[in-house]
This record gives sequence, structure tokens and C-alpha cells, in this order.
Amino acid sequence: MYFIGVDLGTSAVKLLLMEESGKIAASVSREYPLYFPHPGWSEQKPEDWWEAVVDGLKELVAGVDASRVAGISFGGQMHGLVILDENDEVIRPAILWNDGRTQKEVDYLNNEIGKDRLSAYTANIAFAGFTAPKLLWVKKNEPDNFARIKKIMLPKDYLAYKLSGCHCCDYSDASGMLLLDVKNRCWSKEMLAICDVTEAQMPQLFESYEAVGTLKPELAKEFGIPASCKIVAGAGDNAAAAVGTGTVGDGRCNISLGTSGTIFISSKDFGVDEHNALHAFAHADGHYHLMGCMLSAASCNKWWMDEIIGTKDYAAEQAKIEKLGDNHVYFLPYLMGERSPHNNPDARGTFIGMTMDTTRSDMTQAVLEGVAFAIRDSLEVAKKLGIRIERTKICGGGAKSPLWKKIIANVLNLKVDVIESEEGPGLGGAMLAAVACGAYASVEEAAEKIIRVVDTIEPEPELVEKYEGRYRKFAKIYPAVKELFGEIQ
Repeated sequence: MYFIGVDLGTSAVKLLLMEESGKIAASVSREYPLYFPHPGWSEQKPEDWWEAVVDGLKELVAGVDASRVAGISFGGQMHGLVILDENDEVIRPAILWNDGRTQKEVDYLNNEIGKDRLSAYTANIAFAGFTAPKLLWVKKNEPDNFARIKKIMLPKDYLAYKLSGCHCCDYSDASGMLLLDVKNRCWSKEMLAICDVTEAQMPQLFESYEAVGTLKPELAKEFGIPASCKIVAGAGDNAAAAVGTGTVGDGRCNISLGTSGTIFISSKDFGVDEHNALHAFAHADGHYHLMGCMLSAASCNKWWMDEIIGTKDYAAEQAKIEKLGDNHVYFLPYLMGERSPHNNPDARGTFIGMTMDTTRSDMTQAVLEGVAFAIRDSLEVAKKLGIRIERTKICGGGAKSPLWKKIIANVLNLKVDVIESEEGPGLGGAMLAAVACGAYASVEEAAEKIIRVVDTIEPEPELVEKYEGRYRKFAKIYPAVKELFGEIQ
């Protein structure tokens, strides 16, 4: 049997075809536009996603026996608001995870409804990227569109609907909407009332490894895939990436260096830190996880290389970096504001410490180190909960850099395990499809049999000590400049 994983990213959709053994038989990708109608806004058209998926699926199965495709599942960008009318037509472009327009709504939820109540209802507090504040924004600013809402969905779930006809969502992705009672795995009636929506407008909830339906007959004919092919709920991109790196079960860790950056800690037990600095979400394995999310990670390096330096040869720039732990330049990686642990959409990217002898390489190094320091900010919160992590998996585009992996290992003082496949959410999606189709008894069994560690980067005691001192200085910069960010907007 074959299983297809669909990774719906912010810049492109990546589709992969996995054999039952876990071997990847083929992969394709399709890009689509990203729109910024106003400063701080970020939108995409769901129709563009669907067009890219249809085109990509046809190419993906063109060279194989498509009749052997048994299941399709997803990993997708989280939090995006997709709203459909009574005819299941898209009402307006999707408001994405990295959109910062909802600060007034976030302030209302956190300050007037109150963080304690939000945490009691959903195990989380409001962040600008979450879905509930977006609903409140549409209600206030686009009342005609709000009145037309028949279904509220997340990005990957729009694809599942188009393939199967089921309005669905999985628990991991729903956790990031601020509409789910995470602990009890059901929609929060209190939050629905606060957002003035009904449970009938919400999608049906599934575990990530559960089938929501089968492929529509007309699409089966178009793709050459059997109509019996199961469409499986899938997971939010970080939970799917965690599955794709084997970060399932209890006490496992994964760091993702994608457009955004995350540190993901799986747990069999539900738990929340007292300040809600980390997200407490349901996991794709049927349990729970804690997650720290920074809005700009590998995108910081891309911005620095493409827009500022003006080069595509990332490896050549990193090859010039020789002295780790000795840099005098620091970088706050808040190009899109920041989520964990600061929850401040006004935060901005900041260099500090430059002198007349600062080099281009110093600046490049500061960008890489700044992302690592920001990830450590979230790890420090987990440590205060008594969580002890000794090693982590790593994935995402930034994980292709040997230098960046070395920096991560030493800044966080963790062993960094590199896995054979770095397909992340796409592989996780395919594995969830395989579990739904009975190829594996559980997500944990699939991870155990499919994921292979091929290298480990060990922290170096001398470098760990140097970075410890540098991190303590980094941690003082944000509090010192925090008030300025609001003033310069």
C-alpha cells in the first residue's frame, strides 16, 4: 500500500508518497502566493491551496500504481481562519498564523475575559495568531462576512473537506484555535459563546489518526486513486512534524527550524505552565504536548541572506563563521512579532552590539544564534515545570545546516539527533494515514518502526559554558527594549 502525506505550508504545499515500510517513493511541491494587504497582515486564498494540491497529486501518482494508494492525511499550517458560506464557498481569504492584526481582540480576551478564565476553558491564553481573536476581528470589522459564516475551518481541514466532503478537524490543530477544551478534547461552550459562534458552525472533531471519510468518486476518477482511499484527519504542522521525527509518547523533544520555530515536548499527561508561556495542546498520538513557538526562525536567516546580504549561497556565508561562542553581536529574532514566551506582536527584530570591527560573518552568526537563544527561552519554561530533556530531534529547512545544528546543541546543551528523513509534517501525515489504514497499530508503533536516527550532535562542554554566559546576556535584552517596541510602531 501507498500513503500520501500533504504538508500545507505557508509558502508551498509538499506532497509525498510513502510505502508501507516508511520508504518515500516520490515527492512534489507547489508554491502559491502570500498576500500582505496591510502592514502586519498575512493572508492566502484557500482556492490556491486546493489548486496546488490537485496539480501536485496528479504528478505525485503519475509514475506509480495509483490503485495502491490507501490513505491520504495532512500536516498543515495552524491557526489560519477559513470561513465557508452555506454553499461551502470561501467567504474571504484565510487570515494566517503569522497575521498580527488582532491585538485589540487579544487584549480583550486576555484582559477583559481574563487569562485565568481562558486557561480554564482552553488550557491556553490568547495570542495574535490564534483563531478565536481572528473571529472577533471579522465580527467587528467585516460584520457582513461574519453573518455569512456556516463553517469555521483550519487550512489543512479545507483540503480534507474538498477531498472527502467532511467538515473535520483534529484535536492537535483545534488546540491552537483557543476554542477547544484541550484537557477534555471537546469544543469549549464558553469560548464559542464569547466568539458568538455555535457548535454547529464548528467542524467535527477526530483524533489525528482517524479516517474522516473516503475520497470523492469524481476525484478518485480524476487522480486514478481508488474511491475507497481513506481521508485521514491529520495534524497541525508541528504535531505532524513531531510524528515524522518520532517525537511521540512521553518525554520526547523535537525542534523545528521552519518559517516559524518550535520546541515540542510530548507527554502522556495533560499539563499547563502557570504563566501560559508554552502552549498546552493535544498531540497527534492521542495524548498531549507542550510547545514553545517563535514566529520567525529559518525565515530570519532567509531574510538576512536574501534581502539584506543579497545571496542564495547560505552555505558559503556560514562557512566563514569560525569562532562560536565568542560573537559580540546579538540578534532578537522577532521579525513578525513574537509568541512564546513573550506574547508580543509589537516585538521587532533587533541587532545590538555592533562596533567598527563587526563583520558580515558576525551578523550572520548573530542571526543563527539569536534563533537558538529564543528557542532556549521556551526550554527554560519547561525546565521550571520540572521537565528534564537530555536530547532532541530536529527538522525543518534550517536543520539542513550543520553549523546551525551545532549551535542549537550547545546553546540548549542537548544532544541533537538527526533522523534519516527530514520530511517533517509530510512524513508525519503519511504515517497517520498508515495508522488509520491498519498498517500500524498505533502512532508510537509507526514511529518506532519507521524513524531512524543517523547522526547525533553532542554538546561540547567548553562551548556550552561560553553559550551559557551569552544566553544570560541575551535574556536581558528583550526586557530592556520591550517598551520601545510599542512606541516605534
